[in-house]
Amino acid sequence: MSNQTVSPGALLAGRYRIAELLAEIDGARVWRAVDEVLSRAVVVDVLPVGDPRTNLLFDAARRAAAAADPRFLRVLDCDMHEGVTYCVREWAGGRPLERMLSAGPLTGQQAGWLAREVSEALENLHRTGHTHGSISPATVVVTDAGAIKVVGLSTESALRSTGPGTPEQDVRALGELLYASLTGRWPGPAPAWGLQPAPFEHGRLLSPRQVRAGVPRSLDDIADRLLGDPPRHHAVPITSAAGLSAALSGVVGSSHEPPSQMDETVAVARQNGSIDDATQVVPPVQMPPALDPTPPANSYAGNGQAPAQATYLSAAETRPVPRRSQPSQNSNGHGRRRPPVDEPKPRGSWGGRILILLAVLALLSVIAMAQFLVKGAINKDQGSGTATGNSTPKASSAPPATNQKVTIVGAKDFDPPPGNGEEHPNDVKNTYDGKESTTWTTMSYKKRPDLGGTKKGVGIYYDLGELTDVSQVTVNLVGDSTNLELMVPKSDPSTPATTVSGWQSVAKADQAGSQAVLKPTSPTKTRYVLVWLTSLPQESDGNGYRGEISEVTILK
Repeated sequence: MSNQTVSPGALLAGRYRIAELLAEIDGARVWRAVDEVLSRAVVVDVLPVGDPRTNLLFDAARRAAAAADPRFLRVLDCDMHEGVTYCVREWAGGRPLERMLSAGPLTGQQAGWLAREVSEALENLHRTGHTHGSISPATVVVTDAGAIKVVGLSTESALRSTGPGTPEQDVRALGELLYASLTGRWPGPAPAWGLQPAPFEHGRLLSPRQVRAGVPRSLDDIADRLLGDPPRHHAVPITSAAGLSAALSGVVGSSHEPPSQMDETVAVARQNGSIDDATQVVPPVQMPPALDPTPPANSYAGNGQAPAQATYLSAAETRPVPRRSQPSQNSNGHGRRRPPVDEPKPRGSWGGRILILLAVLALLSVIAMAQFLVKGAINKDQGSGTATGNSTPKASSAPPATNQKVTIVGAKDFDPPPGNGEEHPNDVKNTYDGKESTTWTTMSYKKRPDLGGTKKGVGIYYDLGELTDVSQVTVNLVGDSTNLELMVPKSDPSTPATTVSGWQSVAKADQAGSQAVLKPTSPTKTRYVLVWLTSLPQESDGNGYRGEISEVTILK
């Protein structure tokens, strides 16, 4: 088998069914494929027989395997088959930042949050002594769930023969990415990723606020500290991922929840009838004016730089799609407040403010009068009541409410290593929408009900918005013989753990049928609860094992 004979339909190494060509990098080909053992989509880099990059790719795969941060797409396999070198990576259903920026810049909150997520991943990577080497708009993907995934850890630079680079180069590349996200212009050398080049004045790169109105001053300063040579106002340069993470967290906060509009994905497009399945591309949707005060350029002709070839094509477009009702800029979509970004505020007139104040005072007066009249009517009714004997009617005090239903403000699929990080994230909301007809399913696993023996389990963790005494969790299931556990964070109940060992089991059910009631021995105070499936029912066709949840109810 040669590079030329690896074609759609071919079975590579007896396991990976080749589906479609995604990109070609200096003779190396990048394919989308299906791992037929685990029934999941993967990306396969293929080098032809005798390619001098073979050893570089093997070394890069070993370095990538050491990365533990879930925001990096992991290398799953790397070997040779009939002389062909292949490297198998995780697949992320989503949309590269490169395509998102083709529709225009991001908002300040979006750009800062995205850069913060990547910088935290790089911070964890650099602590291990390794680097990425190819951070760019083509290697940062916004997934179907609105999360960030970084593609091509070490392997991308190996395919391009550029070397692993240094931590400082990773940070500067991320500075270029932040600048492009804020302005829609590319501040670095070619390739320009389909963007117009950033303007210079007297040999100096203009700051984002000089290029585009509305860029927050705090993010403008951070971008200048990353790319300025030297930074303006004698500011201290940012040269480490840790320093960048701290600076960005001070602006956008430390929440990992995606900002407004960042989590609008293929699921929304399906609801609007734009696509039929995850392998089709959503027609381009322009960013709404409220998100982008600067209209995107319609043509890049004349900039002297050809658009760069996409390194990674995703399963589906995930361009932000406007909601029917736009949430508050400071809301994360679940009703919780987010640290504000210092976006410019419009000036209002004093006359308008006074009218609003008078209207509010008038409304309060009406409410107070209504309360007074209602209270008088109640007192009159009580005074005219007939008492039996010498007894006096007393107001009964209701006992404190118990077993109240807890409102779930958010949820996320949980598939930690050695899993690929995702288990149908678009369907997670189906488990708390109040509809038995909508469900979330795991992937299909072969041969054994314990997820094919490949991992300890999969599940969903639910965000209750605040610390809550959880007394019971009811899980409505589809299929027979599901083993599951109720788990809570082991150390900090207000933060979801990223590994299985970071959670502790407080209740379990074995061989559950259509419903499992999970009760801790005593109410457990936590903000997050994890429904963790460890053994799955057999599928109706008998070809595999798959778990399915229709509804989750949490009581306090």
